[in-house]
Amino acid sequence: MAMASLTQQLTGGLKWTPFLSKPTTHLQKQKRGVLPIVCSIAISSTQNKERALLAEIFAEAYENCRNAPLQGVSFTVDQLTETVDKYDFASEIGNKVTGTVFGSDASGAFVDVTSKSTAYLPLFEASIRKIRHVEDIGLIPGATEEFVIIDENEDDGLLLSLRSIQFDLAWERCRQLQSEDVVVKGKLIDSNKGGLVAEVEGLKGFVPFSQLSTKLPGEEIIEMELPLKFVEVDEEESRLILSHRKAVAGIQAQLGIGSVVTGTVQSLKPYGAFIDIGGISGLLHVSQISHDRISDIETVLQPGDILKVMILSHDRERGRVSLSTKKLEPTPGDMIRNPTLVFDKAEEMAQTFRQRIAQAEAMARADMLRFQPESGLTLSSDGILGPLGSDLPLEGLDLSEIPKAED
Repeated sequence: MAMASLTQQLTGGLKWTPFLSKPTTHLQKQKRGVLPIVCSIAISSTQNKERALLAEIFAEAYENCRNAPLQGVSFTVDQLTETVDKYDFASEIGNKVTGTVFGSDASGAFVDVTSKSTAYLPLFEASIRKIRHVEDIGLIPGATEEFVIIDENEDDGLLLSLRSIQFDLAWERCRQLQSEDVVVKGKLIDSNKGGLVAEVEGLKGFVPFSQLSTKLPGEEIIEMELPLKFVEVDEEESRLILSHRKAVAGIQAQLGIGSVVTGTVQSLKPYGAFIDIGGISGLLHVSQISHDRISDIETVLQPGDILKVMILSHDRERGRVSLSTKKLEPTPGDMIRNPTLVFDKAEEMAQTFRQRIAQAEAMARADMLRFQPESGLTLSSDGILGPLGSDLPLEGLDLSEIPKAED
């Protein structure tokens, strides 16, 4: 471009066209013969000047590289090294890389991992759980995750996986829960001759029949969620053993008579509702729902409803738990007209119920001591229990300090 401009200046802006191949007249030869010679001399002179200028520029650049290599550079060597390391890419199988999703289809997601090769995450490798589309787990354009390279070929580029990373995290989580002796929820997904298969933290665990509590309902239990504890966690052998019996043992200790627990309606029968209370199935008999008569239980409760219930009785040997919302009603019929009020007042009403139980037990013990004068206690004419010859207050025994049933 510079050479053409310089040539134009030397020739005064005249245009020069090369000789034509056809014969010309002597006058035409004379007229055309001068200009090509002038232009040829001008071009030759311009080329020499350009070469000299380029030689001077390269010489100066060479000296700068030797004596002041970073002069005029807007970044340091450390910044350059950091940038190179950031985008340094090792595409070996098993390496973990950070990538950003930039597209998806029905079979997976396309991922930018700053590599010359394309990267693809198959749907099967996107999660340890079954999903229909990568968007179901938040893998939308712009989402950044850490992936692991599982394969590489010239046609498909890099194949990535999230599933293998999630498996490692799941096993680590299970080991931690086992060490802390934590009760977890497991969803029953299959059964075989030896027991049940439950899904915990995305892993399939085995619950032997010997580790199942006899308190499980006799109805269909697949898809149910059960409280479970870890018995064995062995990642190398891919063995995950769980126990329902151990988990239930801890829950049963908390089911004191008169205690209030939160449960979920599992199923409805004409005679009542089965309520899941922490993995144990209790029966809320239709007569214990409300003081008002209920002819159709479905008008009051539906499967999946969450409600507060009070423990009426608990037979550990037979695995039977009787529940009540009737005892929690501030006024008769509230469970039908205003169940929210019943749940808000549940603890207060349960405390009143426990005090009545304690008072009844105290009176029963007093009746037993009525015929045991050697105990040193006697009953007054009003039926108040106390030491012989003592003057008790007219209001009788102080029941405010009676502990709760669960204590």
